[in-house]
Amino acid sequence: MNTEWIDPSLLRDFQSEGTDAYRLCTVEEGWVERFGSDVLISFKRVLARERLLEELQTWADWVGFAVRRVFARFVPTKNERRELPALVVGDPSENLQTIATERNLRFGIDFGTGYSPGLFLDQRENRRYVRHIAPRRLLNCFAYTCSFSVYAACNGASTLNIDLSKKYLARGRENFALNNLSTMDHRFITDDVRSVLPRLARKGEKFDAIILDPPTFSRSPEGKTFQVQYDFEHLLISALAVAERDAYVLVSTNCSALGERALEVMARYCLKETRRVAAVHRPLPLPDFPPRTGASSVWLALR
Repeated sequence: MNTEWIDPSLLRDFQSEGTDAYRLCTVEEGWVERFGSDVLISFKRVLARERLLEELQTWADWVGFAVRRVFARFVPTKNERRELPALVVGDPSENLQTIATERNLRFGIDFGTGYSPGLFLDQRENRRYVRHIAPRRLLNCFAYTCSFSVYAACNGASTLNIDLSKKYLARGRENFALNNLSTMDHRFITDDVRSVLPRLARKGEKFDAIILDPPTFSRSPEGKTFQVQYDFEHLLISALAVAERDAYVLVSTNCSALGERALEVMARYCLKETRRVAAVHRPLPLPDFPPRTGASSVWLALR
């Protein structure tokens, strides 16, 4: 079998830890991901889609994986050309939702509401680290469907979730419900993170874990743009203003221009500007992601 596909022993490791959402294969022109019993192919060229679909069938037969449905999405060079995943194998009369499990936590997946189905697989190790540090108060900026907050809430944390999309925050609430978690101690704010952070600072709010995983580009309803290469530095400085003395801050991006070394340099500059001290470390590598694929991340352990 093609060595670009993950080995059966890794499948067994994922199964034993209660995970059925992970990367199956990565090639130059695309990749394949599993979400429960469904599969999503991301491709840059049509020939790559056909190749990955054919190899998926061979691999699934080899490891004994029963594929329920296969979706495919084109990976454009510009975000505004993104389209919904298209069903290429499976029953078109079924709804487009499913549930994926990660370390025995459940997350709703929807292939019909946006380019991304609801769970970023390259953040799995960072989510595990949130469970490890067990914060009391977590600030989840650009919260999307609130997966980091679900991890924190399972350890008793209260969370504040901020996102421009009311729709995604509603799905975040659904993820809490999927894991039998009350939302009583959790806040959901539909707003621009850059507007909310100064308000939190003025109120004297503090958090002992902060998640900063912004989109590469976004535009608020008022037309205000965010570009990660230019705006991340100011964003981090604003976030440090609401960080407890011993807080943990995740600095992460999918922007190809900002690797982990660049993030670390930026983080050290922001720490110096705010007169904060922190140990800077990188998360453990993901066994299903080849080097230099997926999000770049560094953790700041303030002290």
